[in-house]
Amino acid sequence: MKRTLTLLVLVYLSFFPLVCLAQDYTVGEGDVLDINVYENEDLTTTVRVTANSTVRVPLIGEISVADMTVSQVSGKIETLLADGYLVNPQVDVFIKEHRSKQAIILGQINSPGQYELRGKITFLEFISKAGGLTSDAGSTATIKRIKESDNSFDNNKETLVVDLERLIKKGETSLNFLIQDKDSVYISKAKTYYVSGEVKKPDSYKYEPDLTVIMAITMAGGFSKIAAKEKVRIIRTVDGEKKIFQRVNMDTRVLPDDVIVVPESLW
Repeated sequence: MKRTLTLLVLVYLSFFPLVCLAQDYTVGEGDVLDINVYENEDLTTTVRVTANSTVRVPLIGEISVADMTVSQVSGKIETLLADGYLVNPQVDVFIKEHRSKQAIILGQINSPGQYELRGKITFLEFISKAGGLTSDAGSTATIKRIKESDNSFDNNKETLVVDLERLIKKGETSLNFLIQDKDSVYISKAKTYYVSGEVKKPDSYKYEPDLTVIMAITMAGGFSKIAAKEKVRIIRTVDGEKKIFQRVNMDTRVLPDDVIVVPESLW
């Protein structure tokens, strides 16, 4: 008996967060609601939320559910039924069918595309849903959304910029925005630089602020045995033109898209 009770408690605790999440879901146009009135089966109904964010309930008639969560809808119906219809009514509201709320994510993400949103979902949860960031992901993400004004014909786009380093590495949760219907999320690509010639691992590398030539060469495995260390040059695009900086100092700052060339020693 004790073991059975324990199992029931564990099942309830595992199910409880899902119930809470469902009750926090904000209903909207197209959602189908199951409305159950305890001990009043004749008042139980299934309704679809209209374009005007209203539903029709037996006895009460049409009511507005605009910007209301499932639990708030339950409370509103209970209050209205208690006003001259029923004594201490108990109302349960469930989402039978979710409307199609969707957002799109593109850029440096493992599984880019359009995803359905169920309930409240944060930026980090959305990233996870799309398979996480790629190794080439940059330090910023952009969220573009339609911001609706009081005039439905006067819609404009709002842009939110997420500093990924502050959010992920420093834990600034204020940047963990809630994703909304029709949001477009773009993950930027990291800035890079290139190291070529007589280094152990010539390749492109992710750019970091305050990077110097010696740091860049170290990232590339260091000089090879035949490297001309005193003849390192940088090929850099300045105002649309390529310029070559010869015999650069090892403390010279590297810029994004720089090409660091380490020539072979002739002696």
